[in-house]
Amino acid sequence: MIVVLLFLCLFALIALGLPIALSIGLPAIGFMLTPGVFPAGVPIPALGQTIIQLLFAGVDSFDLLAIPLFMLAGSIMETGGISRQLIDFSDSLVGWVPGGLACAVIVASMFFAGISGSAAADTAALGAIAIPAMVRQGYPPAFSAAVVAAGGSIGVIIPPSIPMVIFGFLTNVSIAKLFAGGMLVGVLFGLSFMGVAIWYAWRHGYGTRRAFSLKHILAALKEAVWALGAPVIVLGGILTGIVTVTEAAALAVFYAMFVAMVVNRQLKWKEMPALIIRSQVVAATILFIIAMAKVFTWLVAMKQTPMLVQAAISSLALPPWGLLLLVMAGLLVVGCIMETTAALILLVPVLAAITPQMGVDPIQFGVLMVVNLAVGMLTPPVGICLFVSCGISGLPLGQVGRAVLPLVAVAMIALLIACYWPPLTTWFPSLIYK
Repeated sequence: MIVVLLFLCLFALIALGLPIALSIGLPAIGFMLTPGVFPAGVPIPALGQTIIQLLFAGVDSFDLLAIPLFMLAGSIMETGGISRQLIDFSDSLVGWVPGGLACAVIVASMFFAGISGSAAADTAALGAIAIPAMVRQGYPPAFSAAVVAAGGSIGVIIPPSIPMVIFGFLTNVSIAKLFAGGMLVGVLFGLSFMGVAIWYAWRHGYGTRRAFSLKHILAALKEAVWALGAPVIVLGGILTGIVTVTEAAALAVFYAMFVAMVVNRQLKWKEMPALIIRSQVVAATILFIIAMAKVFTWLVAMKQTPMLVQAAISSLALPPWGLLLLVMAGLLVVGCIMETTAALILLVPVLAAITPQMGVDPIQFGVLMVVNLAVGMLTPPVGICLFVSCGISGLPLGQVGRAVLPLVAVAMIALLIACYWPPLTTWFPSLIYK
């Protein structure tokens, strides 16, 4: 009964517009301090001390240090002129197909995903340049914003990925293996979005096409070589084991500063304090959610909720494929109404325990969970990519939400492929980490 009331309070506070961290933490702290929730004789000061210890324990991890570092690296890349270089290079590669610029934006999003680890950062970094450029080529503003939002959602699938860092932290699953597992799924999502862009552009005559030119590709590559070096260094270092995820994040910050200040000369030292504050406010929000959720999940665990959920699921007697489908459908709903970090913190301790019953590898399930919640970033009411794209374009949420529906549809098809074709998520990690 306590757990049911806890979740009812959580969703009620979210519906009232309270920040997600407080919506998670306040009900948990309130119930912990309520007489009768714990056995008689447990003093209130002891429970208060437990709450403080849980808050600190929630973020006391070297792995979580990667979150503020990747956020800072993405902000530096965004300010330092790297976004335009990636778009220009991507346009030289795919600008000859119908919907060339829309495809270029998606390809650039895939490159940028290898730097920041944040879907919101990817959407913001490319949207300010891509949306006006697409509108100038004749793309409808709503479609332009939808393409940018869809491309931004790839930012948490192609590594480095902040949600994968959180999943690995919660389950002790190798973060590097999760990163490797997300590579091919991210490429599949990118190709799926490009397919929609090509079809719409061909049918409606959107955009302009340029002739394929190897000379133009080489010239664009020369301009973008330093920008492309960031994902190569970061991912190469992580996947080869030369650096840890957190060390790679620190390396990304220094590399981004070098490119933005020395190579492109578009970032000044005097701009760094404001940039650091802006990026770390977002990172602090994520870490505050994690700290508050530690109290929430501790209370849920103390009430034996994971075991009760396992018993309830076992009573359904579903085959592994049916159970996996049920869990994925539930996650799609959760992704629509809950922020990604909060959903991971609340659900991973429960769902990770039933991966054997679903017949999936922990690496595959981690990737599937992150990908599933990435689809939620494109759907109201809390789709972060959708909101960022709407903010940049100045369009209402409903208009962009309708335009993004075909992209959400192909994303769900790609998700089903990842669910029921395990090599898509397990082959690359097994190849690298034999």
